[in-house]
Amino acid sequence: MKNSSLRYGAEVADALRDGRPVVALESTIISHGLPHPDNIRVAREIEDAVRATGAVPATIGMIAGELVVGLDDARVAHLASAEGVAKLSVRDLAVAAARRADGATTVAATSAVAAAAGIGVFATGGLGGVHREANITFDESADLTTLARTPIVVVCAGVKSILDVSATLERMETLGVTVVGYRTRRFPGFFITDSGYELDWSVDSPEQIAEMIAAQAALGATEGATVVANPLPVDEQLDTALHDRTLADGLALLEQNKVTGKAVTPFLLSYFHSATEGASLATNIRIILRNATLAGQVAVAAAARS
Repeated sequence: MKNSSLRYGAEVADALRDGRPVVALESTIISHGLPHPDNIRVAREIEDAVRATGAVPATIGMIAGELVVGLDDARVAHLASAEGVAKLSVRDLAVAAARRADGATTVAATSAVAAAAGIGVFATGGLGGVHREANITFDESADLTTLARTPIVVVCAGVKSILDVSATLERMETLGVTVVGYRTRRFPGFFITDSGYELDWSVDSPEQIAEMIAAQAALGATEGATVVANPLPVDEQLDTALHDRTLADGLALLEQNKVTGKAVTPFLLSYFHSATEGASLATNIRIILRNATLAGQVAVAAAARS
């Protein structure tokens, strides 16, 4: 992707020119992840969380076929409320640009655009990954293969618990995606603190993550992404019994309604929201705000070393 194909918000352009810390943010959470009008409010809270650390937020999305790095309030509101906003992975970007479409970028697309823009840190909620029964459906998120070739630090709460977590971790290992836990050796499961799987490495501070970024550059190991898995505190996670029951019911409805492909995640997240009477939504918001804060701290620490 060419840097010249991107349009920059004024605040982000100034920050990148001056070498100040910038954090990339996705826009799928605005158009597909949260209901209206919560999506507009939360989008602003996420940006505020980044700013509170001293970093500059760069929410990425497509407006009328143009990729914008640093959406302003009006463009965020447009993606939050417009009809027919496309969910854009990397493969969709050129088609959507040619069709002059409005689009919200997934983890994969946001990572690719951010790296092209020279942004090294990205905050999101949870990654996509290998779906359940992928041995039959071959359903695997493009997040994984994109992260394998994109040099960026992604702060997240692990992968969404609706996925096959074990298979996703195996795929990330095969693809060479580095995964470290933040103050934990247990891999988080998005809504829940512990997915049940162990990690090889952990880091304890934003400064340690910045040191790791510097070491990767020194070694020339900058081809793929580093995933920083930041779990919710136990007292902030979704009740585990409620989570397990809702997930089982949601998966049954998924099969019953024959939902596949990119529609799976929004369908299940919407079901979680309704079935938990909003508890999962509140958890989702806590996740992304905590990740935005940590990502901002990492960006600031990394900028201080440069």
